[in-house]
Amino acid sequence: MKTIATLLLTLATLQAVAQEISGRVLDERKEPMPSAAVQVYQAGILMGGNISDYDGNYTIKPLQPGNYDVLVLYIGYDSVLVTGVMVVANSMTTQNFQMKLSKGAELRSMVVKCYKKPLVDMDKPSSHIQRREEISSIPTQQVSDIVSLSPGVYQRGRGGANYYSPKEEERKVQFYDPSEESYKKNPENDFMNVKVSPLSTMSVDVDRASYSNIRRFINDGQKPPADAVRIEEMMNYFDYDYPQPEGKDPIAIQTELTDCPWQEGHKLLHIGMQAIKINTDELPPSNLVFLIDVSGSMESAERLPLLIAGMKMLVNNLRKIDKVSIVTYAGNAGLALAPTNGNRKQTIIDALDRLRAGGSTAGGAGITLAYKIAQQNFIKGGNNRVLLATDGDFNVGVSSDNELEDLITEKRKTGIYLTCLGFGTDNYKDAKMEMMADKGNGNYDYIDNLQEAQKTLVSEFGGTLFTVAKDVKAQIEFNPTKVQGYRLVGYEDRLLNTEDFKDDKKDAGDMGSGHTVTIVYELIPVGVKSRFMRENDDLKYQKPNSTTATYSNELATIKFRYKKPDGDVSKEMVHTIADNTIDMNNATENARFATSVAMFGMLLKDSKYKGSSNYDRVIAMAEHSKKYDKDGYRAEFVRLVKAMKDYHSRTTSK
Repeated sequence: MKTIATLLLTLATLQAVAQEISGRVLDERKEPMPSAAVQVYQAGILMGGNISDYDGNYTIKPLQPGNYDVLVLYIGYDSVLVTGVMVVANSMTTQNFQMKLSKGAELRSMVVKCYKKPLVDMDKPSSHIQRREEISSIPTQQVSDIVSLSPGVYQRGRGGANYYSPKEEERKVQFYDPSEESYKKNPENDFMNVKVSPLSTMSVDVDRASYSNIRRFINDGQKPPADAVRIEEMMNYFDYDYPQPEGKDPIAIQTELTDCPWQEGHKLLHIGMQAIKINTDELPPSNLVFLIDVSGSMESAERLPLLIAGMKMLVNNLRKIDKVSIVTYAGNAGLALAPTNGNRKQTIIDALDRLRAGGSTAGGAGITLAYKIAQQNFIKGGNNRVLLATDGDFNVGVSSDNELEDLITEKRKTGIYLTCLGFGTDNYKDAKMEMMADKGNGNYDYIDNLQEAQKTLVSEFGGTLFTVAKDVKAQIEFNPTKVQGYRLVGYEDRLLNTEDFKDDKKDAGDMGSGHTVTIVYELIPVGVKSRFMRENDDLKYQKPNSTTATYSNELATIKFRYKKPDGDVSKEMVHTIADNTIDMNNATENARFATSVAMFGMLLKDSKYKGSSNYDRVIAMAEHSKKYDKDGYRAEFVRLVKAMKDYHSRTTSK
């Protein structure tokens, strides 16, 4: 009996093993490739698909025993098709891939070919689909549809997609031209003389769109435009293991002083801020309005279909106490879903699946309606927020930056925040998106692939949607006996006047649950000769007095002000920074990695302050700062730097 029971248990265990194909996607350097699209076909029909994770791993299941063709797609790389992959019963089949950069990818994006031939002939039923009714019921915008496009492949339509020969009838989509995109020009911060300007004041900001946007350029084989590179958003894209707040304040502060690796004699002051992390179950109820751009410019796969897939992920995090409404806009604005409780997930998903792109872009009307719906369903003490998802191209009604700024500034007074989610390429309006999020007391993210949607709307759900401190400002005073000059790295459009620091009417940035903020200053110590230090006459009344000795070991004092999410009066925090320099090799992983990101940003901008920065130095420092990398974002950063190093080598050798 024992033998029979053991045998039955073994058989049951074998039956529980799902047939699957899994493996890893690597690039030419054998680095992991996150967000690669992996699809499985049988007899030319799509049977399943998935996106590789940040370690390049993928799994596709469940699959029936048989032979399959496995296709991998990635923008800027040749697609790879492996045929005859055998899946046997009660087994897991391993299939790894190594991708090669496409020829010419360093000059432009790939030619995307859209085939006029439908995936299913509506007039000729096949053995798989017999009736029009069955065709109409096939779900749209599945995860497997949201893929990177490549020559000879078109991923769009009902029920999935197929791969075709380039010989079939086709039309070529116009090559991507970065000049069609809109970026605000912000000259880099210069060095300031401490004797003349001892105070540096700024709005603390956690926007991170610039990093995912430049990643899109690099993955597409291009160098990002200099104005698209915002170094503070690159640094703040990553998580750092700063200590959690312990007192009553929702923010903890950590500082570190190191030597500067790109300018001999200079130092770097690292300031880390950590917002308190609130468990999802303990978050207040949400009143969310999805404001979705369904204009004609949103039709392509990396826009509306990707947007819908991301929103579906967010819906899975909603609770019964949360409410969701959907407002759409194209030629005009409309209500696609009345306020619906978060536990009615299928109702919300069905509404998302019905969305189609077409028409002009009446963004102003959409914003007005979205705020109206949010106000009608306002939750006192809750999270009231509009999530605008668009490529930022407004061309009907309220469209100028000044008009939008006035509208959003007025609406934020009602306690409703605005989060902006950017999508798409070639006509993307980055400057407009950044402005709207800034004026709407919200944050701004660019979503370039499904993995980024997962990060923004699922992994960092609390930080994206729940504010724990608003109007956060920082003001640092440098000790003139220690520092003769300073330069804030990044944050060019976040600078404030000195008097704005204590002005509670002055708007500033916000921090969400679990958010980290990193601020870096490059310092010129007293006694160090630097070509960046401009001579100024000593001021008569600013000379150090006898009390200076009391602060002999103080490098600087930094103050922060913030308001509670529902408050109007700010609270001040003070932190003193000692003049204790740590060699960069002995610095924390946080400081080393942030420094490598800042160097990379300066190289991308071709900054006049880059000094001895180079790609090898960035790679070495980043690779030795990956211990805290639970999701693989830092490993991906190293891959991007290596790709830009190769690009630089190719373009400079011609």
